[in-house]
Amino acid sequence: MTEKHQLLNDMQFEEKFENCTLAPILFTHEAHLRLAYIHVTKYGLRKAVSNLCYQIADFERNFGDGRKFNKTITVASAKVIHHFINKSKSVDFQGLLNEYPRLKSNFKALLKTHYSLNIFINKTAKHEYLEPDLSPF
Repeated sequence: MTEKHQLLNDMQFEEKFENCTLAPILFTHEAHLRLAYIHVTKYGLRKAVSNLCYQIADFERNFGDGRKFNKTITVASAKVIHHFINKSKSVDFQGLLNEYPRLKSNFKALLKTHYSLNIFINKTAKHEYLEPDLSPF
């Protein structure tokens, strides 16, 4: 099933997200992954992390309650996407998901293989990036 964010090309999706004109309902888990994919492939990991942290926090301030953004999850997600891009034979985002379906279906468990603490509820992890303590990215 095609998600509605895919009706936008990468440039439109990136621009709408950055300008906070993307409908919040379109920003699903898959859309998060796609945004990371776009930024990592277009800007490299370091700049992607900076962009994603700023833009996702801004999107959350505009459409959420300002409490959901988690810096550790954002940085770790970009690093995971970067890792799988480097392993992949695919040439686009959909190919990456087809090659590594657990990115979409079991992402939380994937991140848990890197952290002994629960970064999803840890208060420090929300505000600052915590390096993985079980397995590096």
